[in-house]
Amino acid sequence: MAENPASDGSLVVCFGEMLIDFVSTVSGVSLAEAPTFEKAPGGAPANVAVGISRLGGSSAFIGKVGDDQFGYMLADILKKNKVNNSGMRFDHKARTTLAFVSRKSDGEREFLFFRNPSADMLLQESELDVNLIKQAKIFHFGSISLIDEPCRSTHLAAMAIAKKSGSILSYDVNLRLPLWPSAEAARVGIMGVWDRVDVIKVSEDEVTFLADGEDAYNDNVVLKKLFHPNLKLFLVSEGASGCRYYTKRFKGRVDGVKVKAVDTTGAGDAFVGGILSVLASDISLFEDEKRLREALVFANACGALVVTKKGGIPGMPTKEEVHQILKQNGLGTS
Repeated sequence: MAENPASDGSLVVCFGEMLIDFVSTVSGVSLAEAPTFEKAPGGAPANVAVGISRLGGSSAFIGKVGDDQFGYMLADILKKNKVNNSGMRFDHKARTTLAFVSRKSDGEREFLFFRNPSADMLLQESELDVNLIKQAKIFHFGSISLIDEPCRSTHLAAMAIAKKSGSILSYDVNLRLPLWPSAEAARVGIMGVWDRVDVIKVSEDEVTFLADGEDAYNDNVVLKKLFHPNLKLFLVSEGASGCRYYTKRFKGRVDGVKVKAVDTTGAGDAFVGGILSVLASDISLFEDEKRLREALVFANACGALVVTKKGGIPGMPTKEEVHQILKQNGLGTS
């Protein structure tokens, strides 16, 4: 049912939710005003897994979907994209998550989730593919799988297995406030695993949220409030503007690659997939600023390419497409 894990020790295991996005076919309208919706595979960790595979890397996805047509469709999409899906589980009692999405005129999105409860919330610790986790060079996840039990405890158990096996732990906050009981619960839940991870990626808005409304562009806010002693790399994505990076030894920013945005779905996930695909085979990024900057130019190009197409997974670029856009923009490649 799945591709074999990487034999060269560069496997990235992505843990969390996979779902169906129903995206408004008309931009610039609210969900209520949208006349029709088009279905698209989604879920940040799954998007990252596909992004890495498209770039020629090795990835796997661990999560739960419904024992329904949508769930099997998602498993098949992973397989077709050469993502190891052997860690997927199918719930007989709960459905695959659905999310309705509309695009505002600026390309940003409005969400309405149907998960009451959905299958991804019900993954049990006993259902984890422990051997797959132990093979991970990088174990990547978001915060949505930390919201509800039993998935939260399963997530923490999987993190512990990965850490003990020597994996690099990667965390993309991916804040979806409507899914949390309250803003304070979100802040506490998201920060609850903060000091256990090696790589963290946040957006500007997430910096503001986690730093109690302080200036997202102030390096001191990031370093004092969000950087922690165990962290190897902290990334702040700034959409079309590019990204900032922070390590114990250096910090800086890398400009984005300019494109005409059609749909921002999956841009952050493509960026994460881009940087993790390089990191999986080159951990010198933590120490070598020149190499890190090259990898972030590459990751920014991945994010830029996705927004030129509709949908997250369908828009994930190949390495050839990334090199082509970098060449067109006169930028070095990773």
